Amino acid sequence: MSDLPPWQRAPLLVLGFAGLITGVLAGLWRLAWPTPAFVAGAPHGALMMCAFFGTLIALERAVAVGQRWAYLGPLAGGLGSALLIAGAAPTVAAGCFTVGGIALVLASLHAQRRVPALHARVLTLGALAWLIGVLVWGLSGSVDLALWWWAAFLIVTIAGERLELSRLMRVSPRMQRIFIALIGLLVGGASLAALPAGPRLFGLGAAGLALWLFRQDVARRTVKTTGLTRYIALCLLSGYLWLALGGAVLATLGPGPGDTGWDSAVHSLMVGFVFAMVFGHAPIILPAVLRVRLPYHPGFYVPLALLHLSLLLRVAGDLAQTHGWRAYGALGNAIAIGLFILTMLTAVIGSRRTRP
Repeated sequence: MSDLPPWQRAPLLVLGFAGLITGVLAGLWRLAWPTPAFVAGAPHGALMMCAFFGTLIALERAVAVGQRWAYLGPLAGGLGSALLIAGAAPTVAAGCFTVGGIALVLASLHAQRRVPALHARVLTLGALAWLIGVLVWGLSGSVDLALWWWAAFLIVTIAGERLELSRLMRVSPRMQRIFIALIGLLVGGASLAALPAGPRLFGLGAAGLALWLFRQDVARRTVKTTGLTRYIALCLLSGYLWLALGGAVLATLGPGPGDTGWDSAVHSLMVGFVFAMVFGHAPIILPAVLRVRLPYHPGFYVPLALLHLSLLLRVAGDLAQTHGWRAYGALGNAIAIGLFILTMLTAVIGSRRTRP
């Protein structure tokens, strides 16, 4: 079965980014910022974790598999995204995301059979975590419990991808065992999320994994280079700082929804860490998915810097219980993400105009 051409992949990517934009606006609505009426009450967490990240990662995995059946994952994720944006019942969208999660697991297993390495098994585990999170959300209606599985999905997936590249650093058997133990802490924390020990266990796993990635990632070497390679390395290393901070807050405070430290922990992981990874990997993933040129430009650093600075303000506002700081920090996060999308589009359009 042949692969999809890039022009047929583009609508799936558009549906995913529509989920991102709606999810960001829904998050601002929660903090009393003026937003379009259609985002009022929209499920912010599900839009970000499933409609955007689930669809995007499923699309990336389908491109890697290179067979049409694998695109059922991003197609179902995109449909779920459209349903949530249209205001459909969450259970209906959860059905689409369940199909997408099953397809992602199958695509990951297919890739694992081709390359039976540790990183491939970790990526399969990450896909399974997304599926479990969707099932928890669909059956219980609780985003708070599903959030831990979705966070594990993103962190484990990113860690698996970095583990694959860290082969250049020759990971020792001992460090591989430590890596597996840290992944186990994350999964164990997600499994026990309803208990007080769950978030603390998850935090220990996240903080430990940040230290592991700092030590093992090839970014420690590539940050000494220039251009796009240095930009990607700085995205990665700065993201690991947020992973360590979010994990430390969870491990020490163990906050629940609405507690001091909850917003700091969740958004340190999901914005500081995950979006730093998105910013860094986009110049590689977008050309691979859409077959377009995306030349590096120093302007890539602008949304990255704004993301980190605004998140610092948001965390400070949460820990100091100052709502204004937290709200303005969240607005800065949203502007940084919007500016990132605009920067990528400008780079692609500029490359097409200058192509001979």
